[in-house]
Amino acid sequence: MKSYRKELWFNISKRRELINITPDVNECLRESKIQEGLCLVNAMHISASVFINDNESGLHHDFEVWLEKLAPEKPYDQYMHNGFEDNADAHLKRTIMGREVVVAVTGGKLDFGPWEQIFYGEFDGKRRKRVLVKIIGE
Repeated sequence: MKSYRKELWFNISKRRELINITPDVNECLRESKIQEGLCLVNAMHISASVFINDNESGLHHDFEVWLEKLAPEKPYDQYMHNGFEDNADAHLKRTIMGREVVVAVTGGKLDFGPWEQIFYGEFDGKRRKRVLVKIIGE
């Protein structure tokens, strides 16, 4: 069995941002030369998420509104975690959106359903962040 590992780095300019990383993951799959197997993609930060959904701007807006209702950023003092940091809401948002995805690799391609794309969701940005891509198979 072959194994491939790569870190993808992103410069996040805003506190919250959704990035379609499907092209980056596809490039990793091409580099790996793996035809059949599994592809793990996970956020390497406790305040970020990797998830699969539709690449539609209205839906992305809906995620932002929904997450903000569930775990509002402010007031900062509503959270016990916020002392030296102000990112308790980011930790909660990450828990809701998930840490990672695993996608089957079939015929050298990510085996998606219709409209599925991989996204990196950042909830405490304004700095450089990374995602791990690990592909195993033959």
